[in-house]
Amino acid sequence: MSIPPHEIIVIPAFGEEGREVLWQQCFDVRLDVFHHEQGFPAETEKDDLEDVGTHFLLRLTPSLKPVGTIRATRGNGYYKLSRLAVLKDYRQYRFGRELVQALEDWVRADAKNNRLSVAKIHSHSQLYVKPFYAKFGYESEGDEFDEDGAPHQLMVCTVQID
Repeated sequence: MSIPPHEIIVIPAFGEEGREVLWQQCFDVRLDVFHHEQGFPAETEKDDLEDVGTHFLLRLTPSLKPVGTIRATRGNGYYKLSRLAVLKDYRQYRFGRELVQALEDWVRADAKNNRLSVAKIHSHSQLYVKPFYAKFGYESEGDEFDEDGAPHQLMVCTVQID
């Protein structure tokens, strides 16, 4: 299996030039995966973290076709991994893994800039995706809970900062 040429870019921050078009591409991938494929209501896909989050876009090169996305936010004493989505036809290439690694690299750099020696990353994982996150060292915490009509589990990873 030959992995298609691709890149992961960080979307400009809210208010910066070029953000709207690239953020819309992230959002369109999320709509395809979470709404059209998985049946979540479209209105749950936008939340109050869109403007404060750091969005990553995985796109094919040279076509620049968007095929995956993930979002990082800073919480109260932790970072949050959310909105990980890869179009169904491209999951075989392990792009989800690359997106998680890109987010964790970003967390390490941000934590280092803030003089942290350790960073915790939280993710609200759909239950069937828990084994995926476990491969990265994420561990279940607390009870399962409902989020947008589907069972989820808090998964937490502790990242050492160099």
